[in-house]
Amino acid sequence: MTNLSAQLVMYEDEVRRIQAVADRLQQDSRSRAILVVDKNGQLIAASGSAQELDTTSLSSLVAGNVAATEGIAKLIEEDQFTGQFHEGKGISINLTIVGRRVILVVLFDKNTTHGLVRLRVKKAVTELETVLEDVMKKAASPQANNVFAEITDADIDNLFND
Repeated sequence: MTNLSAQLVMYEDEVRRIQAVADRLQQDSRSRAILVVDKNGQLIAASGSAQELDTTSLSSLVAGNVAATEGIAKLIEEDQFTGQFHEGKGISINLTIVGRRVILVVLFDKNTTHGLVRLRVKKAVTELETVLEDVMKKAASPQANNVFAEITDADIDNLFND
């Protein structure tokens, strides 16, 4: 179970679906790594050569970058910037905001093109938005609002009597 925001919780099924989207995007775009990060900087999913990276620091910095860019958007009276692109000598990065809640990070090199990455990202964003809608529906259900509903007094007694 992963916290998506202060009010949303993402369960294993949604995380698995997001991981599948990240894996497919990494292959289809021929990118080096894919990260799916919540706006608080928490890593939700990673694919490709992400294990070679400090994903904790990268996730935090990406979230900070997006927050700063949102501040710029407000100053110039723009609703938001949904995408960013940073080109480096060896590695470039494409950042896309999905559903105003998560950041899709694509790290790629000369083995692909920015055009192919953008094309594949569009499809992945649609799939991720569907997953996020499902998360919102679960969060709105009455059972989701009371995570302690299944715990009985006997369960609590057993917990402290062991």
